[in-house]
Amino acid sequence: MRDWRPGAGGYTARVKQVLIVNGALALPPGKLAAQVAHASIAAFLSADRAAQQQWLEVGMPKIVLDGGSAARLTLLLRQAQDAGLPAQLVRDAGRTVIPEGTVTCLGIGPAAAAEIDVLTGALSLLNR
Repeated sequence: MRDWRPGAGGYTARVKQVLIVNGALALPPGKLAAQVAHASIAAFLSADRAAQQQWLEVGMPKIVLDGGSAARLTLLLRQAQDAGLPAQLVRDAGRTVIPEGTVTCLGIGPAAAAEIDVLTGALSLLNR
């Protein structure tokens, strides 16, 4: 079952995942991709089965945003948790280009797009 609705730029999913990057780090592309993947999988695994299944059925829509800083990602994590949204903060293992424990990325969802947008709607798309 596809769960899409018309949007300004084509179609918008009613359920999605948002991945928010600590843009202050200016990570190399490969490292950035790995951190976003960690956040996506971790947030997915923290969602309930119904949300997981719905997200898979609609094609796993996701968006990557620039959160600006570790402090902003930590604040968004608390807000997502307070809202009952599945969310996971990624801290680097420190094996390559950044120190261990550095906050790199936050995954929120899969969940209702409208609920996620309340927290992340003012953030910009990651542009690298």
